[in-house]
Amino acid sequence: MIGWRVPEYEPGLPWWPLLVVIAAIVIINIVNNRVAPKTHYLLWSFAGSVVLVAIGLLDGNSFTDMGLGWFFFLSGFIWAAASIGVVTAIYVIGSFFRKTRQAFQDESIGALSGGRLAFQALVEVPFGTVMLEEIAFRAVLFSMLARRFGVGWAIAISALLFGIWHVLPSIGTHERNPALGSVVGGGIRGNILAVAGSVLTTTLAGVLFALMRIVSGSVIAPMGLHWATNGLGYGFSWVILRSSQRRRKGR
Repeated sequence: MIGWRVPEYEPGLPWWPLLVVIAAIVIINIVNNRVAPKTHYLLWSFAGSVVLVAIGLLDGNSFTDMGLGWFFFLSGFIWAAASIGVVTAIYVIGSFFRKTRQAFQDESIGALSGGRLAFQALVEVPFGTVMLEEIAFRAVLFSMLARRFGVGWAIAISALLFGIWHVLPSIGTHERNPALGSVVGGGIRGNILAVAGSVLTTTLAGVLFALMRIVSGSVIAPMGLHWATNGLGYGFSWVILRSSQRRRKGR
């Protein structure tokens, strides 16, 4: 099903509301990654989502403009389900080969208990990370940009800002993931390369997420792909790491 619902271009709209929403996104990012305790992550994410939607509504965007309208939910769910199936198949295939299996070697995931993993993959990721980021970049920011500059610029700018959003959480990932560390190296140089790689890949992901939001008419579509990439990724990493640990102990 194809929704193809995007806000109409409205030349002459004031640009200052964009500065307000971008400032709000920056503050939420800093609070979530550097200020708020991890125990408050879901609370801050939910509060941030509410604030951003309120800004979007005050700017004149409807829920449908922001991909949050009920009419396109079914289309969004269909695209989301299809993308979850595709990501699952890719992860299953990748887990069978040694070189691709190394990409799942995130030690911070392997240290989690089964209960903590389930909470992170099934609660924190969908209702914290995914909900906040999709509302921020594919709902509110995308709609505000599209009304001022057109869809093309909305895709490009929202995707780039989505990539920059990942600077803080990507710091130090080369130390937690041996496969990534073996590619980018260690020290400051490795950290810079890891962050740059994260920004690049998430910017490209932002383009794909935006296209899914446009084609389906709903942010539910990119939410599905976003959750599958992150949530299922945690699950596969945990299983692969625990299996490797058991094999080492059995030797």
